[in-house]
Amino acid sequence: MEGSLKELSQYRFQRAQEDLETAAILLREQKLKSSVNCSYYAIFHALRALTALDQFDSSKHSGVIAYFNRTYVKGGIFNKSFSKILDTSFRLREKADYQDFFIVSELMATEQLKKASIVLNELAPYLADRWEKM
Repeated sequence: MEGSLKELSQYRFQRAQEDLETAAILLREQKLKSSVNCSYYAIFHALRALTALDQFDSSKHSGVIAYFNRTYVKGGIFNKSFSKILDTSFRLREKADYQDFFIVSELMATEQLKKASIVLNELAPYLADRWEKM
């Protein structure tokens, strides 16, 4: 892959922001399962924007989440509430994507979007600070 870690991180965070915007549009259109999916991927790509700066990646979503929890939550950089957000977002997305007849309510999709917004809003200044120092 061409480019720097900073560029990769910025690209991934931009993708996270686009997924968040898409999730909001899908929620307004009552495409609730797809909104949940995009909200989760907004979180996931934001985490990968951060882990790129550490030169860490994983082929599994659970690996990225575990690394973030171990390095950034247990390390005291981000609040413990992030672990719960990540876990519930991951589980809801899996159910919405893979369980037949799973019903996503408007409330579930709205909460998922709010959680994704929280994560991106918390990560954005931290990432910007790290990018500036590169």
